[in-house]
Amino acid sequence: MILRLFAVVMTALTLGACGAPAPSDWKPDVGGLSQEVRQLSPAIDPEEATRLAQISFSYSQQLAREYNVTDPPLVHNAKVNRGTRPRGLCWHWADDLEKRLRQENFQSVQFHRAIANTDNVRVEHSTVIVLAPGAAMEDGIVLDPWRYGGKLFWAPVEEDTRYRWIPRQQVFAEKRRRAEREDAVTRSRN
Repeated sequence: MILRLFAVVMTALTLGACGAPAPSDWKPDVGGLSQEVRQLSPAIDPEEATRLAQISFSYSQQLAREYNVTDPPLVHNAKVNRGTRPRGLCWHWADDLEKRLRQENFQSVQFHRAIANTDNVRVEHSTVIVLAPGAAMEDGIVLDPWRYGGKLFWAPVEEDTRYRWIPRQQVFAEKRRRAEREDAVTRSRN
């Protein structure tokens, strides 16, 4: 028991930058997020921006209830990995939020996925990026419901200094290349 507690504490200390309690002044800022989305492009429909913001906040909080989040993100991750919680890893949040937003069939915004910390699989982190059609991912806005356990974090990609986001398809392609190289090395040894 003491060793298990020690392992959890050490993991939390080591990975503490990945997930933390929400700032004490956190509150849903639908107007702020909506305004930020509208500023991505004059072609973005203001009604869509507002609906996107409302859904992003409310659905993130709904997911926290569904995932039974009662702890900071890393502690919740440990519970998911132990099997005592069914969902709640960062990619679950990102998958579920993206799926919900895509149900709206928005016409003036697009969604992309991004991953950070790809060089360390233990702390890899996934998120949803909203952007104007045809825009570069770096010009979008991070929608991260995992970071504060259902209290949506959002910021322009370039201003999210906690993570260096890379397009998910780029990360997956690099992982496939790495696996193929490792497989080739293994086959050559046999």
